[in-house]
Amino acid sequence: MQSKDLLRELELLLKSHHSIIFIETVEEERADALIKHLADRMNVGFFIWSASKGLRRVDDDEIKGSVYQTVDLALALGHVESSNFPAVYHFQGVTEYFEDKILVTRLKDAAKTFTEKTGAIIITGINIDIPEQLKPYCAVINIPEPEKEEYQELLHHILRDLQSKMNVEFKLDTEDLNKLLNNLRGLTLMEAEKVLTKSIVEDGTLAPDDINKVIEEKIKVVEREGLLEYYPNEETMDSVADLRGLKSWLAKRKEIILQPEKAREFGLTFPKGVLLLGVPGCGKSLCAKAVAMEWGLPLLKLDPSNLYNKYIGESEKNFKRAMQTAEKLSPVILWIDEIEKAFSSVSGDQDAGVSTRIFGTFLSWLQDRNGDVFIVATANDVQKLPPEFMRKGRFDEIFFVDVPDEESRGAIFKIHLEKRGKSASNFDINSLVEVSEGFSGSEIEQVIVSALYTAFSNDTEVSTSLLLSEIRGTKPLTVTMKDKIDYLRQWAKGRTVSAH
Repeated sequence: MQSKDLLRELELLLKSHHSIIFIETVEEERADALIKHLADRMNVGFFIWSASKGLRRVDDDEIKGSVYQTVDLALALGHVESSNFPAVYHFQGVTEYFEDKILVTRLKDAAKTFTEKTGAIIITGINIDIPEQLKPYCAVINIPEPEKEEYQELLHHILRDLQSKMNVEFKLDTEDLNKLLNNLRGLTLMEAEKVLTKSIVEDGTLAPDDINKVIEEKIKVVEREGLLEYYPNEETMDSVADLRGLKSWLAKRKEIILQPEKAREFGLTFPKGVLLLGVPGCGKSLCAKAVAMEWGLPLLKLDPSNLYNKYIGESEKNFKRAMQTAEKLSPVILWIDEIEKAFSSVSGDQDAGVSTRIFGTFLSWLQDRNGDVFIVATANDVQKLPPEFMRKGRFDEIFFVDVPDEESRGAIFKIHLEKRGKSASNFDINSLVEVSEGFSGSEIEQVIVSALYTAFSNDTEVSTSLLLSEIRGTKPLTVTMKDKIDYLRQWAKGRTVSAH
């Protein structure tokens, strides 16, 4: 909802005598500005109440002294009740008093007076639990996260202010500026102001490197919530061998991330995500990390074990909080590894229906999410995956990831040897590829690691013969779990798109 639409909604609520309005927000300053605008538009008085300063009137953007003895909430509500002139009252931080039934009754009595005069009591906060006796008198609205235009206006204001005091170099091209503004999303305007000002003051410039400082600020938001895990961008698509089909699909959508406004004008929306099914150890999780690096977006991982709580209803609340955090930090990549484990109890009653309820909430969120959150979900066991995930519209595409072919195995050997400081030209890659048929990428990596340990303990250099020996001594999953993998491959035919 745009600010002008929100203002129109508030004006309509006042005119229809909604005497208590709850506004869900953590940004008291934005709420104050909005309510002040509302008071001016309705030509009524505007008062602010806080526990430290009591009730104060705002005239022409100037806050006057406190009304006598109104630090006491009961007395402040009494003042509202006895006042005869139209006004809106912004009460900050009163939700903690809702356990006091007498105060709630005083609030209701004060609210009743607005059936005969223009105005309302406006209460701000987050996750507000509204007392039953207030519900007939109230309405609830949300202040949305700041729009890109608001961040841009804030940046212009900061630059203008700092340039009057110091030399400031602006080193962002159009693409970098878009990246910066997109990454500011999820921060309050106050948080954005602090991180932008600090970035500019440190060296007198605003440059592409400062985008990382914005992302670091967003990491703090994730850490405060404790339900999602932030992963630093350390992998690139170069570290993902093969998967040409998946890489091509992702590359086509990269421009949507870099130029969201242009994409919207063209009729495209932010992509929903992909479900990667396949053989364990073939690069599904690695791909999630690489996508974040390629697209220049933060990567968050959802560990379902962090959601579950022994108290009734808390697990569902945890999930909603996690999704709200992801939306707040959008645009973002949300990685859910081995998603089938999160909802393995959906068809049973092992957890008293908690998995079923969270699963239902997750499906609804997949369909109706608000922020630009790209899901990368991975799964190894399709038999445990709820069939609802396969319905069109849940994900943009479902890819099947099989063990690498000859060319890809060669690339994987080179990647992992080079990563460990060994020149691939010193090894007979063709022989290694021939003997490692059926090996996954992680199994090839483990062969190299094992060979390195053996060489180190023997005080020798790792060699082709040592690698071949390790390969011959390893039974890959395609052998030890042949029936299960054959079933998975058969199931994937006609239901998924090959990632290769």
